[in-house]
Amino acid sequence: MTSHDTDPSATQDRTSPLHDAHERAGAAFTDFAGWQMPVRYSSDLAEHHAVRTAAGLFDLSHMGEIVLIGPEAGEALDYALAGKLSALAVDQAKYSLLLSRSGGIVDDLVVYRTGEDRYMVVANAANRAVVAQELRDRTSPFDVEVFDESDDIALIAVQGPASLSILLATPGFHIEGDDVAQRITDLKYYWSVPAEFETHPVLIARTGYTGEDGFELYTAPDNARALWDALLEAGAEQGLVPAGLASRDTLRLEAGMPLYGHELGLDTMPAQAGLGRVVSLAKDSDFVGRAASEEGPDASSRVLVGLMGQGKRAARAGYPVVAAADDQAEEEVGVVTSGALSPTIGVPIAMAYVAPRFARPGTELQVDVRGTRLPFTVTALPFYSRKKN
Repeated sequence: MTSHDTDPSATQDRTSPLHDAHERAGAAFTDFAGWQMPVRYSSDLAEHHAVRTAAGLFDLSHMGEIVLIGPEAGEALDYALAGKLSALAVDQAKYSLLLSRSGGIVDDLVVYRTGEDRYMVVANAANRAVVAQELRDRTSPFDVEVFDESDDIALIAVQGPASLSILLATPGFHIEGDDVAQRITDLKYYWSVPAEFETHPVLIARTGYTGEDGFELYTAPDNARALWDALLEAGAEQGLVPAGLASRDTLRLEAGMPLYGHELGLDTMPAQAGLGRVVSLAKDSDFVGRAASEEGPDASSRVLVGLMGQGKRAARAGYPVVAAADDQAEEEVGVVTSGALSPTIGVPIAMAYVAPRFARPGTELQVDVRGTRLPFTVTALPFYSRKKN
């Protein structure tokens, strides 16, 4: 992710309400959009494999949460964002995009409808202030109020095939008028349910950023530690481990999920990133960036692809992608945006923007890895998909 000069959190070290728990668990920390966040506890590889085979527990309290309340909240978001958010049912969530007037991506977001007249927009940590201000500006003609509630919300994610059973094994959850176990079990992907944990409000959402089944839990900062500890204790026998941002990055890369500041940015239009479907040109109302989106990117604009290599040397962000025209000449046709040696697949994988004529799956390319040209093949995303029951 990238930071903006207007984001106050980018100029100071902030800590999560779970910081003491991370220190006690031996976490190594990294600066992330002005926050000191755990990058790993044991090893990137061990935490990655835990999420793929059992479960990992992530602290995502650095994310931004902006709440819109008012009778025209849905209409306001329809204008402010690229999707049709007014069509969401209460408790439903949707992935969306905040576009500039020129069609570039200001941020990618998840929007929850938490009431008839209430929505919560979850923004990337580095873009929190920018998103909040853009939403205030764009929704000013509507009957709606915008509140940045990021400092009043902590976010904990349980991700992995054992996440449901771990949540069910954690005592203290209560859902008014419902059987907790049945309601959580029946929760569909990108839906949420308001609940309580030890009498404190918590929003349980079946969402995530790892390619696995999982839940994201929104609660007050002063309730976060009790919830974190209870989940770890309940999940210990099922292989749950605390997991840092390094493993989250390799997990989302394997799942082909774009990251703001790498695959997404102001110079990128959704169609280039394979996110054209997120832009609702069918909705009958105007929205910021609509005219540019209808025109679309230039036909020669680079598009996002997956790349898969051989051996053990990873292609990293910024490395040039090259097509060998003949024995004498080489042409740079793209650039890597994210790359790693895949812990699950065991070979180098990457996402890159390349010229459209080189984007077809099966196309052989090369990546300049510190002066050495290594072969990579264009591969359809995602690299990894979990087996669904």
